[in-house]
Amino acid sequence: QSGRHPAELPLAQAAIRRWEHLNEELGTDVEYRQEGNLRLALTEDDLPKIRAVVAEGNAAGIETIMLEGADAVREIAPALTPDLYGASLCPTDGHANPALVVRAFADAAQRAGAEIRTGVEVRRLVVDGDRVTGVETGNGILSGGVVVLAAGIYTPTLLAPLGLEMPINVTMVAAVQSVPVPPTLKQVLGVASGGVAGRQQVDGRYRFTGSTTPWGETGPHTPENVRPTFSQVQDAITRTIRVLPSFAEVRMANVWGGLIDQSPDALPVFDAPREGLVMAAGFSGHGFCLGPITGEILADLAVEGETAHPIAPFALARFAGTTEAADVTLNG
Repeated sequence: QSGRHPAELPLAQAAIRRWEHLNEELGTDVEYRQEGNLRLALTEDDLPKIRAVVAEGNAAGIETIMLEGADAVREIAPALTPDLYGASLCPTDGHANPALVVRAFADAAQRAGAEIRTGVEVRRLVVDGDRVTGVETGNGILSGGVVVLAAGIYTPTLLAPLGLEMPINVTMVAAVQSVPVPPTLKQVLGVASGGVAGRQQVDGRYRFTGSTTPWGETGPHTPENVRPTFSQVQDAITRTIRVLPSFAEVRMANVWGGLIDQSPDALPVFDAPREGLVMAAGFSGHGFCLGPITGEILADLAVEGETAHPIAPFALARFAGTTEAADVTLNG
C-alpha cells in the first residue's frame, strides 16, 4: 500500500484484506508475512517525499508512521545502514513468495475446473463484428463468451488490430538473490527516490531489485534477451549494499531480469473496451500486491459486466492520443 498513487490505494487496501487470508483460501502457505514496509530517506531532500507518503497513507485510512532519523528506523530494522535521514513505516504491508503464489492460484483454478495450457502462442484476438469471440493460437482457435486479456508487455500488439491503443514502454529490472542467511530483516524495503527495493524471504534469502532501464528489444522475450547486463547487476548490488551493508558479505545465489509493462502514468488499465473483452495491463512494476483483487475485478467484469471496486481512473480511454509511456522509476 505504501507510496501508491491515491487512485490505487482503495484497490491495494482491498488486496491486503485478501492477502491476509490467502493461505486459507488457496489451501497452501504462500509465505505471506505482514511485517511492514519501510520507505527510506537516504538524503535530507528525500524527507518531503517520505512525509507525503505518510500523509497520503493516513488520509486514505492506512496507518503510516513517520520515523525521524536513523535511530528510529534502526530500532525496528537494526541491519540497515546508519546513514539514513528517516523512513515511513506502513505496518500492514507485507511480502509473499511469487512462485508459490502463482502455483497456488493455478492449482486452485484447476480444482475449480480451469484448463491451463502453457507454451501456447496467442496470435490474435478473434472478432465477429464488434464482438471479441475468442483467440487464435498456434494450436487453433479457442472460442469463448468472454476473453480476458492479461498479456503484460504483449497487450498493445493484441489490441492494435481492434483499433485500440495501449501505450507501453517495456523496461527491465535486474533481480539478485542470496543464499539463505539467518533472519535479519522483517520489513519490505524501498527508497524515496526509487532504484532499489527488496526483502528477506521466509527461507532466509535476500531478494533485491535495482533501477529500471529501457529493454531495447522489439521481438518476443527469450531466456537470452531478458538476462541483465553486468552494469544492471552491479547497480542492483551497489544500491542494496547502500541500504543493507551486510549484503556485501553474503554469497550470491541467483541473478535474473524482469520485464515491466510501464504505462504513461505508471497506473494500470482495468477495462472492458469491446464487447466480449475485458483486460488488465500496465501495472508498471507494482502489480503483485494487486494480484488477488485484479482477478476479482476481471471476474466481476467478465461475469457481471461491472465491479464494485473503484476502477474509473483506470480506463483505457485515458490514453487516447498518447504514444509514449512515462519514464517512471520502479519504487518497490
